[in-house]
Amino acid sequence: MYMALKTIYQPRTNGIGVTRNLIEYEYFSGFALSQKQKCISSLHKAAKDKGITKILEISTKSPIKLGTKLSAFNLMLTKNENMYSVEQIFQASKVFEQGGPYLDLYEKTSKEAKMDSRLKKSGRIIAFNYLNSDFPTKPYTFFYDWLYSNALLENKMLLIKALEFNAFSDIEFNEKKSLNCQAYSLALFCSIIRNKSEFLDREKISKEDFLELCQDEYNLRWNS
Repeated sequence: MYMALKTIYQPRTNGIGVTRNLIEYEYFSGFALSQKQKCISSLHKAAKDKGITKILEISTKSPIKLGTKLSAFNLMLTKNENMYSVEQIFQASKVFEQGGPYLDLYEKTSKEAKMDSRLKKSGRIIAFNYLNSDFPTKPYTFFYDWLYSNALLENKMLLIKALEFNAFSDIEFNEKKSLNCQAYSLALFCSIIRNKSEFLDREKISKEDFLELCQDEYNLRWNS
């Protein structure tokens, strides 16, 4: 039996933020959907044994349709009257030391955009640019979280269903290789809604409002 570690994300209700729970679970190797879903089941069972209930997997591997719809590969956002996935927008907004933003990524699939070779050959990410607005690389995950949150507001029925859950996982997320996690972003915005319910009625949230709401969480997460 091979054991692995994965984080389960819980929205806080006594203040805006996310509780991260590192869970040890039995890992099933392989890239097949069936193997990924065995890992998800094992992870959720191990989390439930620690008292974490009503967990939703957020990825294209989720056994629940809501979880696949909330994947950044599938969650859509309107940009200049066109619809793009969160993943497409995120990748097409990256500004590097030696290039970018690569706007042609909007014409690719979510997977193609994420795997584009230029993203690894253009040097360090120095900013994001979206709708002619610049976003800094710090706080880490700020731009991705904000983008994902606005997509949630545009897909309010999915958000309302997600609010029925207590925790979120992303079996595909590798904390050693990536910073941005769709399960964390969802947990963070659910925490905002649970603490500031008036934001559920908004059509969008400005980057200024979002950063103000999340500043304490980011300070705790990245400066501790």
